[in-house]
Amino acid sequence: MRSNIFDRISFISLSLIVILLPIFCLPFTNIPVETGKGLLLVLGLTISIVFWAIARFTDGKIILPKSWLLVSGGAVALVVLLSALASGTSQVSLFGTIFDIGSFWFIFTAFVFMFMCSVVFRNLKQAKMILFGTILSSAVVLVFQSIHLFASKFLSLGLWADKTGNVLGSWNALGLFAGFSTLMFLLVIEFFPISKIMKIFLQVFILLSVLLAAAVNFPLVWILLGISSLIIFVYKVSVTLNVHEEKDGEPQQRRFPLVSFVVVIISLLFFMSPNFIGSYIPNRLSIANTEVSPSFVATMSVTKGVLKSNPIFGIGPNRFGEAWAAYKPLSINSKINGNDFWDVYFNSGSGLLPTLMSTTGALGIIAWAAFLILFLIVGLKSVFSGIKKGVNWEMMAFFVLSLYLFISAFFYSTGIVIFLLSLAFTGVFIGLTASGSRNEISILFLNDHRKSFFSILILILLVICSFALAFKYIERFASVTYFGKALTASTEPLAEDNISKALALYTNDLYLRTYSQIFFIKLKSIANKGGTLSDADKKDFENSFGEAKTAAQMAIAYNPKNYINFQFLGSLSEGVGPLGIKDGYSSAITAYQQASALNPLNPGIKLAIANAYFLNGDTKDAKDYGKQALTLKPDYIDALFFLSQIAKSEGNNAEAQSYAEAALSLDPTNKDLIQNVNSINTPASNPAPDTTSKKPKN
Repeated sequence: MRSNIFDRISFISLSLIVILLPIFCLPFTNIPVETGKGLLLVLGLTISIVFWAIARFTDGKIILPKSWLLVSGGAVALVVLLSALASGTSQVSLFGTIFDIGSFWFIFTAFVFMFMCSVVFRNLKQAKMILFGTILSSAVVLVFQSIHLFASKFLSLGLWADKTGNVLGSWNALGLFAGFSTLMFLLVIEFFPISKIMKIFLQVFILLSVLLAAAVNFPLVWILLGISSLIIFVYKVSVTLNVHEEKDGEPQQRRFPLVSFVVVIISLLFFMSPNFIGSYIPNRLSIANTEVSPSFVATMSVTKGVLKSNPIFGIGPNRFGEAWAAYKPLSINSKINGNDFWDVYFNSGSGLLPTLMSTTGALGIIAWAAFLILFLIVGLKSVFSGIKKGVNWEMMAFFVLSLYLFISAFFYSTGIVIFLLSLAFTGVFIGLTASGSRNEISILFLNDHRKSFFSILILILLVICSFALAFKYIERFASVTYFGKALTASTEPLAEDNISKALALYTNDLYLRTYSQIFFIKLKSIANKGGTLSDADKKDFENSFGEAKTAAQMAIAYNPKNYINFQFLGSLSEGVGPLGIKDGYSSAITAYQQASALNPLNPGIKLAIANAYFLNGDTKDAKDYGKQALTLKPDYIDALFFLSQIAKSEGNNAEAQSYAEAALSLDPTNKDLIQNVNSINTPASNPAPDTTSKKPKN
């Protein structure tokens, strides 16, 4: 009896994670939406595991699904762990800044989530509750986001600044979720016995989800939704309508699957005419989709570079940004669709799954491929077997929906919600396929002393580890609040106090750079007082510089593979040069060169080195690095302007004129460039301008 109560609590807790994932957020806080969802996952999963373990103490029986898919999922988590430990920056790969989606602990927790779903959701009644609960939460998301488009300020919840802000994270992820909702509603309408009122309700929300998908206008949504709807339509026409249906001995009217047919046509229209039909609603709502990510080819190029340098374990999970900096293609320095992306720190590739594979080496690629292939094999086999024996619509629905979500995650960096839902629905699918004594592993341990001892020991350790890991997560989660307060603090002392509290809870390079930047600002405010500084101000000046430099160096020690940490130290050292700090410019040159070694194709870092050399009085090296920046990016206006000014200061007006006119040809309306061209023949005694910011960027 007690075990039933504990199992029920475990079921409710796990169900709430799945159902609330799409809508959960922490309004009016400084906590990002996806970080808040991580809290829901960890707390809900901890409660579910603990009460499931307590229930096992009571009934002395452990029942686990017999599934190679679960084994392959465990293999993925194990390979990610080994890759993290072999990375050389394990603290980045294990947890990241705050439970990053590519980190080991997130991947491990996600697969534990899948495992628990397969263990807890083992019958059709439970599966239906999860399915219809997800339908309800999806309906709430669709209604909220639709209203938010017209009342974005009123419904900002302190989390979003514009119309594209949403509870899924990115704008395109919302579009994919709208497509997922459409498919889910469509499956229930076409295959589940539901009332007419429920059918009308779902049809209304299909219309709403299609309109929301149209507002996003992400081509991948229409491709996936169109193909899925077409398969449903063809299946209904070819199988269901050919079955002679009778009720109480009377032939029943055969129903044409009109809803799925309409969805197919709508998807086809939006896919074929993205610029005319597809852009109509976004234009009317004044919505601009500005999301940018590396192409699949660029992602594969980065993966190839990782495999060459670290073929077995890769560079470690959660380090795609560093891999991108080291192995990105040179073509990224060219303008793409009129935009420059050469200095963008991409922490994900063309899709979430390729990103997760790209950094974990050959073993990671094999493990993920085995998991996905097994999912397809087991899923298709179960669906076709079910058709012969009498279709289990719940099992089929969870497989189809999981497949949609996995494909979405392969072609787009979907974020936490879609990835976790894909694993949760896979877990439910595993639980349904494994239901029955032949497909389950049953362990009875109360009647055997040896089994009893080891089983109870394992369960106790499971409870203790769950509590311990949850506590460590909450501790790090709490640091996010203080970090957010530090960023929005109105005064330097308040910012310093909050970032110190954040670092006390969790130390990482982002927090350390922020800490350093706060003291740099304090340093500049003291220097800007003018006149002779008092002894107290001098001491405060020295302490502030020491704190800023130490924090920047600690950020490098935390992650010496991240060029941003070296770039920040270079910017800091360069920024204190004019304040009278000895060797500021030479220290900046050294830091920038280390950053350039980690990001060799970034022309901005080359130009920063050139500028630091010039400020240090070395014109020759300044020109050399300026030309290197121009070689990497021939249309780099800042480099052309810099070289023009150096040539002008040296009296070489012909060369200065050449660089100046080249810069002006790239931006003919720029007043500074026009003025520069006009002043070439005027004797110049001014030094070349500093093309990099004196203020360190976080």
